Amino acid sequence: MTAARFCDELPFGFGWIALAPAFMQRASHALADRGRVWLVDPVDAEGLDERIRALGQPAGVIALLDRHGRDSAVLAARYDVPLHVSPADVADSPFEMHRAVNLPGWREPALWWPDNKTLVVADALGTARYFLAPGELLAVHPLLRLVPPRLLGRLEPEHVLCGHGEGVHGPGAASALHEALRTSRRRIPRWLLGGLTRR
Repeated sequence: MTAARFCDELPFGFGWIALAPAFMQRASHALADRGRVWLVDPVDAEGLDERIRALGQPAGVIALLDRHGRDSAVLAARYDVPLHVSPADVADSPFEMHRAVNLPGWREPALWWPDNKTLVVADALGTARYFLAPGELLAVHPLLRLVPPRLLGRLEPEHVLCGHGEGVHGPGAASALHEALRTSRRRIPRWLLGGLTRR
């Protein structure tokens, strides 16, 4: 169990970022629908049980990326709920799963919640400092900048929740997503230059 700070406070859920290791900014989320709560890419954190109980009854744990296991299995066992690893769908939930990345060794679905216009990604997009070129709000993972997850550009989210860093919310979320996908390649030099200043 790790120390964390809570973030992405929404009427239908919340997020938390593990404080160690700080540079990774590992973010997890709890999403609630009609009293049922799903945990997405969770890290076990101090105070988590109380926050989940206030939100509703655990219904499942979703590990969007198989190598993103974190504490998914531990929490699924603790709450006695199903564990869904890189699922094509999550039965009896309000979510749709969209393929974000389909590369050898990297197959990552993204969670789309149409009712709340919420997109949740594991690694394909992020707001952690090492994702971002100067001036970017949301960015494609550095290893995907040449092959961005363009299929996600069909979506018009009001919330983009990331596995690394705080989410992007409000009317600008969709434009931030579309800009990140559209400019990921041409901003590689800017990202590289930004990396030199981050050291």
